Amino acid sequence: MATANTPPGPLTLAQASLIIEQAAAHAIEEAVPPLTVVVVDPSGHLIAAQRQDGASMFRFDVALGKAWAAVAMGTSSRVLAARAEDNPNFFVSLAATGRGRFLPQPGAVLIRDQDGAVLGAAGASGGTGDQDEMCCAFGVSRAGLVLDPSD
Repeated sequence: MATANTPPGPLTLAQASLIIEQAAAHAIEEAVPPLTVVVVDPSGHLIAAQRQDGASMFRFDVALGKAWAAVAMGTSSRVLAARAEDNPNFFVSLAATGRGRFLPQPGAVLIRDQDGAVLGAAGASGGTGDQDEMCCAFGVSRAGLVLDPSD
């Protein structure tokens, strides 16, 4: 457990893999089209990714862009999508500044530890934004981690 003086432990590969495994299993249960699911650390670096059979090649880039945007701005990609509607020029600028990695569309959730520290984000692409987000949230919860309060 992190205290005010110690940073949170990093999100492990085992945790990231469990998030992805559970998100993918939930997608199958819910008849969501084939997903690609990614998990990034608090700096937006990829920890793990997996593409279900039948998911198109573009799904990885979209899932990563959603997760990267969420962790970069400290909130779910759903919240970012809503903010982008009210301030599109700013979000176009963010996308340009992020060199195309910034995608404010529903489908990514922040991952927090029990103390609320951001450990990273999970993003998915393949279904609708709602389906992608649902699968990521399921995976994070099943891994025993905490979703962002805005999710």
